[in-house]
Amino acid sequence: MRRVMRDLKIRSKLMAVVLPLVLLPVLSIGVIVGYLSKQQAYQGIAQAISADLDHITGFTLDLLNAHHQQFGLYQADKRRMVYKDLATLVQFAHNLVTVQQEQVASGQRTLAAAQQEARNAFKNVSVGKTGYLYAFTTKGDLAIHIAQEGENILNAQDEQGRLFIREMIDKALAAPTDEILYIVYPWRNALLGETRPRNKVAAYQYFPAWDWIIGAGGYLEETYEDVAFEQQALEELKRKILSKPVGATGYIYAMTRQGELTLHPFEEGQNILERRDQNGYAFIREMCERQNGWIRYLWQNPTDAAPRMKIARYAYFAPWDWIIAVGSYEDEFYAAANAIERRLLLSVGLLTFLIGLVAVILVFFAAQRLTDPIQRLIDGVREVKQGRLDTRLTITTNDELGELAANFNQMAETLRRNKELEAHLAQQNKMAALGVLSSGVAHEINNPLGVILGYAAHLEHKMDPDDPHFKYIQEIRQESKRCKTIVQDLLSYARVPRPTLEDTDLNALLTQIIDFATHHTDLDAVNISTAFDPQLPRVPLDGDQIRQVAMNLMLNAGGAMPEGGRLDIGTALGEDACVQITFQDSGSGIPPEHLEKIFEPFFTTKARGTGLGLAITKTIIERHGGRITVASEVGQGTRITISLPQHQEFA
Repeated sequence: MRRVMRDLKIRSKLMAVVLPLVLLPVLSIGVIVGYLSKQQAYQGIAQAISADLDHITGFTLDLLNAHHQQFGLYQADKRRMVYKDLATLVQFAHNLVTVQQEQVASGQRTLAAAQQEARNAFKNVSVGKTGYLYAFTTKGDLAIHIAQEGENILNAQDEQGRLFIREMIDKALAAPTDEILYIVYPWRNALLGETRPRNKVAAYQYFPAWDWIIGAGGYLEETYEDVAFEQQALEELKRKILSKPVGATGYIYAMTRQGELTLHPFEEGQNILERRDQNGYAFIREMCERQNGWIRYLWQNPTDAAPRMKIARYAYFAPWDWIIAVGSYEDEFYAAANAIERRLLLSVGLLTFLIGLVAVILVFFAAQRLTDPIQRLIDGVREVKQGRLDTRLTITTNDELGELAANFNQMAETLRRNKELEAHLAQQNKMAALGVLSSGVAHEINNPLGVILGYAAHLEHKMDPDDPHFKYIQEIRQESKRCKTIVQDLLSYARVPRPTLEDTDLNALLTQIIDFATHHTDLDAVNISTAFDPQLPRVPLDGDQIRQVAMNLMLNAGGAMPEGGRLDIGTALGEDACVQITFQDSGSGIPPEHLEKIFEPFFTTKARGTGLGLAITKTIIERHGGRITVASEVGQGTRITISLPQHQEFA
């Protein structure tokens, strides 16, 4: 430690602590004078900043408003022209069929020939790039159409689900026969391979003699909407706005109230609603909520060495739902005031330097004031010693202490990896031991279980089913069979067999399990109640495996209530075509730090537990395509919920 204290680099740090104590009177005078001068300059500059940012914001709003009004008039004028052109086409078509009808009335031609002549004439007329003339009856039958002639479109819907053909028919029948009507609707022509809907406009008029509704239609963007021209004009407007200077590095930007940037020098199109400043302040969200005002926030660009305070004036542009903001760093406006401050500091600095030469000898007595880095290292060592291997030291210097902190971090990381490796190896050893143990257990237990099953089956065939002891023989056979299944599960824990699914009455199965479980000594003092849904459908499941799951959960609940308690078991229809089984006990509960580990193999809090029960339970439920969740509170009890699918393929 003494060698480090005598090192020159550490002395330079000590000087930073000692010299202020000696030079405080001199520095105080300089700071006070500099502060007062700077405050006077700041007051004048602050007023200029407010006026400048407010002026730029108003200038931007004026540009946007002028652009909006100009294009509104432009589109309105083109819309009137298009409506007039469509009306002319409809009038032309109406006159054409009128002439044909007159010839039919005079006997010069048949109705079929007249209508065919109209069809030929209609199909030679185009509206825009893809528009056309067409006609349909009041029953929705297409009399004339370039692609769907003869089809019935009465129930045709636009992209918003509106029955626009029915609407056209109703309005045409209600209007005078000489009146031309209009409709606009979103449409996507799948026959042309279109992937997005476009607005379509149609003019139409009713011709009663033939029961025809004559229409002329086309897409708006092919008529009065010039998307490319409008986009070009908008981009030109954006360039004009972005070219407006704001301080040295400030700029103008715009965003929607949802935080999506619609105008920005380099982030246009991104959503910044949740962006926060260096202090965690959600300044963008506040701007979107307030829509108008001033805001200050601490910000640091990737190229900045440190965060700086930024100020922005923002206002709402309602026609486009945009929030316009003009912002810049405050220090760029306060350059003059900062220059005054720098000159004062330079003068005070020279005086301080002269006095500081005398005070250097005090550096050696201030060693204890700069032991904080060493103390942080000691605290880190203590935390690692207590097992918190994720502890890391912040490296703020490149001197010896910085190198020591880096070595400490490397050591902690190495210890963490070694501990994880050790845990992994321990888990592998447990699994290997389980394999050896289960092989022997399976051999030693399966043989006597086979004998029990054989005699139970023999007695079952010999006894009268009405004998009161008959059901005990059945339970012996069933439970012996379940024991064999449990041994097999232990033997192949890492590869639990696929369940053999059968449609099962879950309520009846649980009732049978509960009847058997009530005779278990671990549940003597437990009051078991049920709440089964009588409308529960039959569920595809493996009865033996679900019996193992239910018994395991009930015995666990009994173990949590050694002095007695209540266990509620229920079934119900759940969401997503699932049925639910719930086990709610009033036991001691599970500590929060154990909740995430209870399904891990070999994790147990019991003195004689193996830690495999809940692990096997979870595996069985997952093999059924279900899920198991646990909610617990210490001292209040535990609730386990099992969800099983109502439908799945049988094995």
